[in-house]
Amino acid sequence: MRTFILTRTRDLVFIASGPRAPVCLFSKHPECGEFDYAGMPDQRVVLMTNTVTIPHSAREEKPDNTVTVERVPEHIVEIVSDSGEGAQKAGQTFGAISAKMGNGVWTVEIIPAEIQPPARSPAGASGIRIRLSSRTVTNMGDEADVVVAFNEQVLYSRIANGAYKRGTLVLLEDKWRDDPLPEIREQYAKAVAEYRANGLVIHELPIERACLEVTSTPRRGKNMFVLGMLCRLYSRDVDKAKEEIAITFKRKEDEVIGLNHQLFDAGYAFASEHLERHWEILPRPEEETAGKRFIVTNGNTALGLGVMASGMELVSMYPITPATSASHYLADVYHEVGGFIHQAEDEIAAMGFAIGASFAGKTACTITSGPGLALKTEMLALAVMAEVPLVLALVQRGGPSTGLPTKVEQGDLLASLFGEPGDAPKIIVAAATIAECLHFVIMARRLAETFRTPVLLLTDANLATGVQPFERPEPSADWLAPPLDQSEWDENIPPYNWDPETGLSPRPIPGMPGGEYILTGLAHTNRSKVAYDSDSNQYGSEMRSRKLATLASTLKPPTVHGDEDGDLLVVGWGSTLGAIEEAVDRAREQGHHVSSLHLRFLSPLEPGLKPIFSRFRKVMTIEINYSDNPNAPMITEENRRYAQLAWLLRAQTLVDVDCWSVVYGHPLQPGMIHQMLLQKLAALNTRGDS
Repeated sequence: MRTFILTRTRDLVFIASGPRAPVCLFSKHPECGEFDYAGMPDQRVVLMTNTVTIPHSAREEKPDNTVTVERVPEHIVEIVSDSGEGAQKAGQTFGAISAKMGNGVWTVEIIPAEIQPPARSPAGASGIRIRLSSRTVTNMGDEADVVVAFNEQVLYSRIANGAYKRGTLVLLEDKWRDDPLPEIREQYAKAVAEYRANGLVIHELPIERACLEVTSTPRRGKNMFVLGMLCRLYSRDVDKAKEEIAITFKRKEDEVIGLNHQLFDAGYAFASEHLERHWEILPRPEEETAGKRFIVTNGNTALGLGVMASGMELVSMYPITPATSASHYLADVYHEVGGFIHQAEDEIAAMGFAIGASFAGKTACTITSGPGLALKTEMLALAVMAEVPLVLALVQRGGPSTGLPTKVEQGDLLASLFGEPGDAPKIIVAAATIAECLHFVIMARRLAETFRTPVLLLTDANLATGVQPFERPEPSADWLAPPLDQSEWDENIPPYNWDPETGLSPRPIPGMPGGEYILTGLAHTNRSKVAYDSDSNQYGSEMRSRKLATLASTLKPPTVHGDEDGDLLVVGWGSTLGAIEEAVDRAREQGHHVSSLHLRFLSPLEPGLKPIFSRFRKVMTIEINYSDNPNAPMITEENRRYAQLAWLLRAQTLVDVDCWSVVYGHPLQPGMIHQMLLQKLAALNTRGDS
């Protein structure tokens, strides 16, 4: 028997049998006060959760080949590396395999802000988070359970983001421990010691050395090796995994696919030999999946699918992070449905090209991010004034200026609403799920043509790169744009024959005999004649605005998640839906009277908000854009800057809507929101606000 050294931190007991690392971990059982136990050979690390109690008689060392499979309801896994090591591809493939096995899945890419950040640096952390569950999941969750790290430095930035907890199991590439450079060896030893001191369970593994047995370029193959490890750790179906690898590398030669299969097999065998703890996560319950077919994709791909499903035949754009992958996807497949993707020389040209195509009769789409929206502003105002249908998909990122180009933010709402000079009303909708990234494009095209106006569809980096299974929609002919009307136009009907009640007007299309008219961005009469007189400008402005009121009259009030009245109502928009509702549900399970609602229409706003707000003691928004902390220095009730939706709701409803928002550059976590809700509710009850 070996001699064990015990150290205790809170309810955890580490047992060390070697000079470098703890090899066993007790976890205190919450009910009986006993400790669960798993014995391991030297240099193995394991975390026992609170779900299994091993009797005292079983607390003996296990043979090296013993594997314990534990069934858990969900796990969060991260793969972190330097840029270019394929961590995202491995995680996306692992998520797709898990989704096809029936799990609920949500992935979030970890992308450094720089294109080529320094290697082995916290700023260079690149990778992916995969949340997999026995139920449907709608957000990235809280702290990770298992992390595969290709070097120790990239973990620092993830720790700073609150991504890990005490007990998170880290499977760490150990090549840096014996690096020829002494400073790297020192960095490695220092980091590992710090991580262990702060409760991370570090398991050092010779991953690259194992890869070298299969390929001479392990940097390019390590990701598939790690995929094999994870598939073994989580009892994934090998055949499905290899099918997914073949799909991932479908454009490569058979030898490339074969090599990646070999790397997968090597990683799978490596996990069997080196890692005793394995997990099983059952598929979602049958009532969630029976008779349904699912798509597994990210938001940008869903956006591209929506473009094709809507019948739009042209997308004109200039590449910009994080919207670019939508154009990459469309460039691969758009031609198969008769579509054309145009890469313009800049954002302004892309907008002009799309407006020209739309004026010609076929509504077009342009896709961009915040800085691109800034460049498109003048052309967007032209489309409003000339009443040209157009779909503009805006994939938001951190700002201002080039800001955080690879990080998530919801900072473009007010720019979308008010970015143009003068009054330029337009329809603005925000997708809250990956499925809505598809369906809302179809809706946007129909709205643009019905109301003869640009429609802005807001998504963000969280939706753009996140992967989730969603029910495969059944295509409908109603989704498609109707054939162009080329019948003769009645010359007595002006090109802007505004209905005084609705502001709507039929649209002459080039090619219609008698339908010719001059399109102008200047103030004009209903016959599109340039006019600077007061009455013409006033009437034209009224008609363009009246269209939004007409659309608002067709909308239904939003649905409240939770009780229809209570202490606190949380209002959100965009990709925060899943995290907000999960946090609200946790608070409700604790007996708190909190509910939420999520807005999809932001211009015009959905109706009935003021009556809904009146049924709660306090209303607040949760957003990923900047707002002043009311307790910060120099901030008063008069000068406090509110989050963007809160600002809009305060103006529209005259209700004292509060807000909580952060711009950390990563998606909101339900645990973070839950803690904030508890603080708000405690303060509310202390003050006795009414």
